[in-house]
Amino acid sequence: MNLIEKIGKWQDSRFPWLLMAFVSVFLVVLAHSLFQKYIHMPPCEQCVYIRVAFLCMAIGGVLAAIDPKNLILKILGYVFAFLGSIYGIICSVKLAKIHAAVHSDDPFGVQGCSTEPNHLFGLPLEKWAPDWFLPTGDCGYDNPMVPDGVILSSLQNYLVELYSDGWYLIPSKKFLSMADCTLLGFGLCAIILALMAIGFIVTRVKAKKEF
Repeated sequence: MNLIEKIGKWQDSRFPWLLMAFVSVFLVVLAHSLFQKYIHMPPCEQCVYIRVAFLCMAIGGVLAAIDPKNLILKILGYVFAFLGSIYGIICSVKLAKIHAAVHSDDPFGVQGCSTEPNHLFGLPLEKWAPDWFLPTGDCGYDNPMVPDGVILSSLQNYLVELYSDGWYLIPSKKFLSMADCTLLGFGLCAIILALMAIGFIVTRVKAKKEF
C-alpha cells in the first residue's frame, strides 16, 4: 500500500475529522474566553472572520465524522473544510498586511477594518451572537484594553502585561503575530485537506476499477 492509499484509508476514519473539528472549536473558544473575556483583548473585523473560518472547518469535520464512508457527507465535509481553510487564509493574509502597516513608520492608508462585519453568506452572526462575532477592536492592534475600574487578578495582570505590545506566539521576541500564526495554521490545514482529498479520489477510482 503506497502513501496515497494510506492517506485515503486514514481519511475514511473518524479521527482526522474529529480532530479538525475539536481543534477548530477549541481555538475559537480560547480566543473568546481567554483573550477576549479574561484579558480584555477585543476582536477586530478580520479576527471574527477568522473565527467563522474555524467554525466552517469544524462543521465540515462533524459532517464527515458522522459517517466517513458516506459519499454525500464526505463531500459536504470537504466543502466546508476547504471553504473554512481558504477563507481563513484570505482573512489572515489581510490581517497580516494591516498588522504590518500599522506597526510601520507609515501606517496611513490602512484599510480593511470595520465595526460592521459582512459575514459569509450574509449571515447576521454579529446579531445572533454579538459577543462572539461583533468586532469591537481595531485591526492590527491586538493588545489588551482593560476597561476603567476593572480589578485584575495576579494572573490576569501577568497576561495583560505579557501581551501589552500585542499578541505574539513568543511575546518577548515579538515572534509570529496572531495573523502569522493563523495563516500558518490554515495553510497547513489546506495542505493536509488537499492530501486527504487526493487520497479519497485515488482510492475511490481504484475501487471502481477493481469492481
